[in-house]
Amino acid sequence: MRNLDWNTLFRASLIVALAVVGCHKEETPKTDVTALTSQADLGATVGSLAELARPEPVAVEGYGLVGGLPGTGSAYCPPQLRAYLKQYILMQLPTERVNLDKLLDSKNTAVVWLEAMLPATPSVDDRFDVRVSLIPGSEAASIRGGWLYKADLVVKGTFGVDTRPLATVSGPVFVNPITTAETDRKSGCILGGGRTLYEYAATLRLRRADYRVASAIRNRLSERYGANVARAVSSRDIEVQIPPAYRHRKQRFLTMVSATYLDVTDDLVKARVNTFVHQLAAAPDKEGAEIALEAVGRESLDKLRVLLKTSDAKVRLRAGRCILGLGDDGGLPILREMAMDAKSPFRAEAFDAVMLSAKRNDAVALARRLLRDNDATMVLAAYEHLRRLDDPTVSREFVGRSFHIEQVVQTNRRAIFVSRSGDPRVVFFGAPLECSDSVFVESPDQSIVVNARAGQDFVAITRKHPTRPGIMGPVKTGFDVSGIIRALGGEATAGPGGELLGLGASYEEIVAVLEQLVAKGGVAAEFWPGPLPKIGLPVKK
Repeated sequence: MRNLDWNTLFRASLIVALAVVGCHKEETPKTDVTALTSQADLGATVGSLAELARPEPVAVEGYGLVGGLPGTGSAYCPPQLRAYLKQYILMQLPTERVNLDKLLDSKNTAVVWLEAMLPATPSVDDRFDVRVSLIPGSEAASIRGGWLYKADLVVKGTFGVDTRPLATVSGPVFVNPITTAETDRKSGCILGGGRTLYEYAATLRLRRADYRVASAIRNRLSERYGANVARAVSSRDIEVQIPPAYRHRKQRFLTMVSATYLDVTDDLVKARVNTFVHQLAAAPDKEGAEIALEAVGRESLDKLRVLLKTSDAKVRLRAGRCILGLGDDGGLPILREMAMDAKSPFRAEAFDAVMLSAKRNDAVALARRLLRDNDATMVLAAYEHLRRLDDPTVSREFVGRSFHIEQVVQTNRRAIFVSRSGDPRVVFFGAPLECSDSVFVESPDQSIVVNARAGQDFVAITRKHPTRPGIMGPVKTGFDVSGIIRALGGEATAGPGGELLGLGASYEEIVAVLEQLVAKGGVAAEFWPGPLPKIGLPVKK
């Protein structure tokens, strides 16, 4: 898309089908559940009668404007794109008077190309990372420190065609400061700045059109998974909504739909349970049997409980997870035991099962215990789930309109986590963390200095002014690291006495300072940088 000439860009291009839109929260199971569950003596499954399009992430793109640059932008903008941006900006600011040509021609702005992968089965307002880079021909020197104004994202290959946007994006540009290689200042990411605009619904397509079969599938799915889950939209297509109970297990639900049997009698249910319990206990493909049993429903519980006593840990894991997925607490003790066992190869799977299927109080209790685990991976997983559950163990505050400070008290670890994907946030484990009373730390570009002399009862922070000669500050704080970051990233406003309250540093600058603060021994804590965005690849969550 980037290399096409502008005439080609605005010609009508192929409209990409949206039936493949899918989920980012789970890996698609590799098991062919349809083949496993469609044995003739057990009856017909939904998957034996209809095909469910495999959900896939969707590539999207767009064009936008980065502003707030310190004279490093460019006026370059091809005429067709200029017309589009002017119209779009007017739609965003219908009541404000803006000289659009002056805005686009300013050295404080730059036109950029946007690309991202939408989650495969999104809910409205799901968040994702977006890559931002200068358009070919731009003379801008850097987009570092800029802010992307709100822009639309459409299916890749359809820009210039009258297609509805699937998402929007806006926010500060993040250029990774933690690297040994030379930094590319002409591209970056909008961390968690993308927002989806639609709700995923799956489509089952009958292999042969038949209103009676479509109605039967609709009725069976609604009976098993909740009223109005399915809707027959034609003699061949059934639309399937994700039930709220499976919001965080969307792929699991879709696989269960295919494994759901159409006809239900006491004898058939008993035969199905016996067959799949045996397969779960003895067959190589345990995943397919587990999914089939959960699709059968609570009639599987008695036989599944017997498997909790087997010597095979993998069978116990799957049986416990299936039981919990069916809304029964009987699977909780074995899963909790595995999650707490540092030697168990299944502890991460067991922990996720509890967090996604157990009652809130049980999930929170386990996650809080794992905050004190010796494995940093488990500590971070516990934090992420507690954060998702909005548990008070994780306190949160917004700083400088661009990132969050989060503090986790109930942990044995002393660490600072900085996200480089998803919501921009600094997380203090073992809070409060305090800075040394004798420290001198500079940011890599020497624009920020954090200084405390021996015997001094405060930390002084200064910053080079981002747009003109001179120094901002000093701002004086206590030794609490969160207070230092709050002052550094807070808006540059004056207090009652005229003193400067914040320095307005970007999240990117905050990350760089924190890395140096730990590296120089300014704070006794580990430094945990989060993974970088994987734009262009399916994202697991």
